[in-house]
Amino acid sequence: MIPLGLGEIAAVVGGVIEGDDAVKVTAPAVLDGRQAEPGGLFVAFTGEHVDGHDYVGQASRAGAVAVLGSRPTPLPTVVVEDVRAALQVLAAHVVARLRDGLTVVAVTGSQGKTGTKDLLAAVLSSTAPTTATVGSLNNELGVPLTMLRASTATRFLALEMGARHVGDIARLTDLVAPDIAVVLNVGQAHLGEFGSRAAIARTKGELVRGLAPGGTAVLNADDPRVAAMRTLTDGPVLTFGRAEHADVRVLDLTLDRLGRPSFTLRTADASAHVTLPLTGAHQALNASAAAAAGQAAGIPLDVAADALATASLSKWRMERRDLAGGATLLNDSYNANPDSTRAALDALAAIHGGRRIAVLGAMLELGADSEAEHHAVGAYAASRADVVAVIGETARPLADGAGERAVLLADNDAAVDWLRGHLVAGDVVLVKASRGARLDEVAAALR
Repeated sequence: MIPLGLGEIAAVVGGVIEGDDAVKVTAPAVLDGRQAEPGGLFVAFTGEHVDGHDYVGQASRAGAVAVLGSRPTPLPTVVVEDVRAALQVLAAHVVARLRDGLTVVAVTGSQGKTGTKDLLAAVLSSTAPTTATVGSLNNELGVPLTMLRASTATRFLALEMGARHVGDIARLTDLVAPDIAVVLNVGQAHLGEFGSRAAIARTKGELVRGLAPGGTAVLNADDPRVAAMRTLTDGPVLTFGRAEHADVRVLDLTLDRLGRPSFTLRTADASAHVTLPLTGAHQALNASAAAAAGQAAGIPLDVAADALATASLSKWRMERRDLAGGATLLNDSYNANPDSTRAALDALAAIHGGRRIAVLGAMLELGADSEAEHHAVGAYAASRADVVAVIGETARPLADGAGERAVLLADNDAAVDWLRGHLVAGDVVLVKASRGARLDEVAAALR
């Protein structure tokens, strides 16, 4: 973060300083007081159940020197009426100050955003200092927090942008117009909120519409809804995928015994071999997206390929761990929708070992088609796994779809007990569900 005096912060956000106005913020802004750093800014929200202002002491002990909040606190505070709006205005101000030396790359899609952002960060940081979204902080709070982490040294700002409603991404691009916009896919995530895939496509297309003048759209050639977004911009377009006409094309894809993909990336004038240290064939498409964005940023294909070979993913995304009893855990518990769950099941099936056990929970926000989608994914799971362990009554349609291969377990504790009693050496266990199911607890107990 660039150093900011409280006077500048107050002037930018239209706030009033309560306390020492000589304080200078020199470290990132945080919402969690435990994550504050020496010299940092604590952003205090008053929520329905928790009031961030009550945690100012915690933030102070961790090193925070100032607060952005809606009332005075023991620390010097910039008091505003709308903390969220103030945070966004401050983030836009900081990036505007850095804009001349900064290339902003934004990624969206129904699934694969975080993994692709992680791969993209590896590609970009191989050539210049890069600030990237941590984990999945991709909403109206997470994006400005990431923007505020940019410094005068930052040359690439990689932002993951998510959405739950039409207009969400447009509001994020109003804060910062990307120079490069990557759209991965139009799937079923949050279908219950959006109502239709057409609405999801319109929302993902907001990223392309929000490009800075002359900015480049990087689009999935394999997804017709995404490929059609080339009409939303007059600027350059690069495509990626397995399609023959893709500008950055995936060829000769193979998987090793741990399900790690090797493949060739080919452009009109270059090719490079890539071996990813990640599990799942779908990672090859994500890698081609990252390489295509790298091309738009001027990074040669061979440099991108070398960077991809060293990339790692955020936690709870296809994490592969050896368990004490000789089984293997594939922890993909951060979130789930039908498309991402099928990809994870394919990854499970690709790993060599003994039995393949899919531990699945509910996929949330699927709307009226939820029961049918769960049933279909359960049937798919039965084709990819030897045992389908389904957790919770709300996920029962998964078990119904999986038929004789299904085991229905009451809750996470019951799942842990069942797994501890049934796992043997050589088994491979996938844990996957929407975030609300908290299947990370199951993965943690197994480890």
